[in-house]
Amino acid sequence: MKTEDFIQRTFELAKLGHGRTFPNPMVGAVIVKNQSIIGEGHHKGYGKPHAEVEAFNNCTESPEGSTLYVNLEPCCHTNKQTPPCAQRIIKEKIKKVIICNLDPNPEVNGKGVELLRQNGIEVEYGVLKEDGEKLNEVFFFSQQKRLPFVHLKLASSLDGKIALPSGESKWITGSVARHFVHNLRAQNQAILVGAETIRKDDPKLNVRLEHFSGEQPYRIIFTRSGNLPQSSQVFSDELMSKTIIFTEKKIDIHLPSENIILIKDISEALHFLYERKLIALFLEGGSNLATTFLRNQHVNRLSLFLNPSLLGSGKNAIEDLGISLLDQRPTLQQIESRWMGEDLLLSGRLK
Repeated sequence: MKTEDFIQRTFELAKLGHGRTFPNPMVGAVIVKNQSIIGEGHHKGYGKPHAEVEAFNNCTESPEGSTLYVNLEPCCHTNKQTPPCAQRIIKEKIKKVIICNLDPNPEVNGKGVELLRQNGIEVEYGVLKEDGEKLNEVFFFSQQKRLPFVHLKLASSLDGKIALPSGESKWITGSVARHFVHNLRAQNQAILVGAETIRKDDPKLNVRLEHFSGEQPYRIIFTRSGNLPQSSQVFSDELMSKTIIFTEKKIDIHLPSENIILIKDISEALHFLYERKLIALFLEGGSNLATTFLRNQHVNRLSLFLNPSLLGSGKNAIEDLGISLLDQRPTLQQIESRWMGEDLLLSGRLK
């Protein structure tokens, strides 16, 4: 196996922690001796041992003299819940460390590499760098911008409608696409919607997957008017403590007072969530909230489920973005596409 093959294996291991490690990154580690893997592991969740430690604990023989492959630079600071990994690597007498990405966290960012080299360990980094950044796009963005990463989901007809003029919208897309949306929910810490979605659809906004054992995401509702029906499921079900309302007006609703936050704008809400380590946000609509996020350049990834049908008239997926020139339009990059049953999924980073 080549160096790239072992780094690819760290990606596969890292993905086993998808949706469970936030606000930490997904990390996998592989220990190789005489071209054979003798230990591997991944970061299983926030506060749990890091991937390198898991790999050492799973070794089938002494790792002394081995090469360690890891998709993110080993940590070296003690301002965290888990012991630093660089010191463990030194203790285990690893000969060489091959890294995909340097850690964007300013408390690490090259310091782990420097510490390893100072202790006589050969270090190489930058292998499959772009693939590694894509894997941990949420972590990289939040570390660099000090804001949550927002993933907007849209589901529309070919002519960009999300509902009939009557408001009927169940269902624009098919069952395969809807099932996949629950997978996306499971990979995020919070689901964001506007008050209109709560009033019209009364959604549960939870993950409904067979064998799902992770944490249910927070439900975050944005309202300008404060007009929200107390009878809504999100205010009365078993997850009501994980319902947060951002409102521009005072509101009288049966939730803990700390779950109702007065804000002036979207930016203030995002800073609030970042400070509480909620960095992976899944924005599901409606169109007014999606438009507000887009106009304020707070959408980082867009996933569009496109159904091959036409409605002719009805509710637009996106309202006026205030664009007067073509070169001002938000544009998808790094686009991926695939069929989800009868629907086409287009997903990409938003420029």
